[in-house]
Amino acid sequence: MTDSLLDDVKALLDEDFGDDRILKQICRACENNEVISNYERNYVRQLAEKHLGRKPEFIPTPSIAEKPSVPDVPISEIQSIPQTQSFQTEVSQTSYSKSKNKKIMFGIGGLALVMIIAAVSFNGFSTGTIINTPSDNTSFPLSIQTDLESYNKKDLISISGASTSTGVVNLSIKNQNNELVWAEQVSIKNDGRFSTLAIAGGSGWEKSGTYTIIVDDGKETKSDTFSFNI
Repeated sequence: MTDSLLDDVKALLDEDFGDDRILKQICRACENNEVISNYERNYVRQLAEKHLGRKPEFIPTPSIAEKPSVPDVPISEIQSIPQTQSFQTEVSQTSYSKSKNKKIMFGIGGLALVMIIAAVSFNGFSTGTIINTPSDNTSFPLSIQTDLESYNKKDLISISGASTSTGVVNLSIKNQNNELVWAEQVSIKNDGRFSTLAIAGGSGWEKSGTYTIIVDDGKETKSDTFSFNI
């Protein structure tokens, strides 16, 4: 289902049907195996039926299976059985001696363990040993790149990168005359990465040459270049 949906989205983008921003978002979700809402699926399906000649889908109504009834089974009350305690009235002298010897051995072993722990702790503090725990936080320097080095008119440009900031980054593309031809604000994911799609073409894309993709996260700015051919 996702493959046919992606094909329809790319066909609609090539023919300039529908909202480019919504279609690019759906295309990016298909390629990244992200969740696509029913609203987005219906939007693509309606455009495909109207402009691409797709046949309407027939979605059968799911039948509701009757839930089997579980008969009530009476549970008999479990009577508790009183426990009888037996007391030993006589304790032999031999068992008393064994118990006393065990207590003495446990006492000596515990004292030795305390002395060993104290010696290790003293040595650790005297030598000034510091144990460093690794940090789980991984930071990425600000970066920006495209999936290809050269694009033709109406090609999809896959843009990705990473940032140490949180929130959003501002992306833009300028032509060889340093004129702004595309801009978008993209959210940064929890792992510090971001990605989006752009279409090569439109106002400002009239000439072939070297175009510049720029990212600004509010702290610093980075850029990369690619070739565009008419």
